[in-house]
Amino acid sequence: MFADYSSTPKMELDIIRSRIHSVRDQQIMLDFDLAELYEVETRALNQAVKRNSERFPEDFMFQLDVDEWSDLKSQSVMSSWGGRRTPPYAFTEQGVSMLSSVLSSAKAIRVNIAIMRAFVLMRQFALSHTELTNQLKELEQRYDRQFNDIFEAIGYLMEGEKRA
Repeated sequence: MFADYSSTPKMELDIIRSRIHSVRDQQIMLDFDLAELYEVETRALNQAVKRNSERFPEDFMFQLDVDEWSDLKSQSVMSSWGGRRTPPYAFTEQGVSMLSSVLSSAKAIRVNIAIMRAFVLMRQFALSHTELTNQLKELEQRYDRQFNDIFEAIGYLMEGEKRA
């Protein structure tokens, strides 16, 4: 069921997955985390994006609002803004994929592949979790019906004893 991602070390995938956050019901990565992974300055990453803004519509990239950034910092135990005056940019999976077209170094390509694999693994895990939850609910409903039948039969038998 799961693809073979043996060419990307597990530790690298774990690091990437720890930097994927949920905001606005989307899985996103923050500009400074991506910059660190790509080994470029955050400023340089954001400049490359701004030079190619037509490639990054709102569903690919958006800037967090102050409340979202505050919530994320508290959830992730991020201690400071890192000298930022504005909240970071958030890149969806499609936005991260589009970064590969504006950051074309060998490192960027390798990191992008690893990030895409991490997104896929997370999606596969979520799907398998959903399937398992649905199977458990189905079993629960089936056994609830069976136990209801048993309780009805016991109740019927007990009523019969009272009449006798």
